[in-house]
Amino acid sequence: MIETVFLDAGGVLVHPNFDRVATALLAHGVSTTGEHLRHVEPLAKRDLEDPSFIRSSDDDSRGLVYFATVLRRAGLVIDDRVRAALMELRAYHAANNLWETAADGLIPFLVRLRARGLRRVVVSNANGTLHAHFDRLGLTPYFDAIFDSHVEGVEKPDPRFFGIALERSGSRKETTVHVGDFYEIDVVGARRAGLQAILLDPAEVNADRDCVRVRTLDELAVKLGA
Repeated sequence: MIETVFLDAGGVLVHPNFDRVATALLAHGVSTTGEHLRHVEPLAKRDLEDPSFIRSSDDDSRGLVYFATVLRRAGLVIDDRVRAALMELRAYHAANNLWETAADGLIPFLVRLRARGLRRVVVSNANGTLHAHFDRLGLTPYFDAIFDSHVEGVEKPDPRFFGIALERSGSRKETTVHVGDFYEIDVVGARRAGLQAILLDPAEVNADRDCVRVRTLDELAVKLGA
């Protein structure tokens, strides 16, 4: 029986504000749309699913590679104009957190989990702004605990991060499932910590993965019995 749901923030609960990204690019003479960037993002994330890359990088360095990969998937060349826009976006993210677009149906989903009696815990690789960011978005009251990797000094896929979240949220690994959007970071990390794992795969680019996958938060709620 599942009692606790660990939820990744970026890619599950909140997504990059790709409209802001497109606006920043346009200011430097590079034309694209937020809609196009959102469309290609799942493929870009799959491009990053290399175990050696995950092991040799951290969340901060992966962020730059992530955006460059999204832009390449969108058909853009990473030139000086794009780099200038990315540096501006990096500064915005450091101060405010660029992952500021709430997932479709997020609040009803969280309410369903709460009504089901499930403990809701955010376990996310982040940059130290996650608590203030969730306050800004009005999301904090929907969670029992929030864990930011920068604050804790350890990040996924390191199982120690999951261990910290288990202990301080009063959860047991046997009755906890972690939901994330990266196989190598979320699923592999959760399994190493002894947790069950579910991969959010809205574009179904991970059909070959040996894990439970869902496409939407509504499907996830049903999977959790909520």
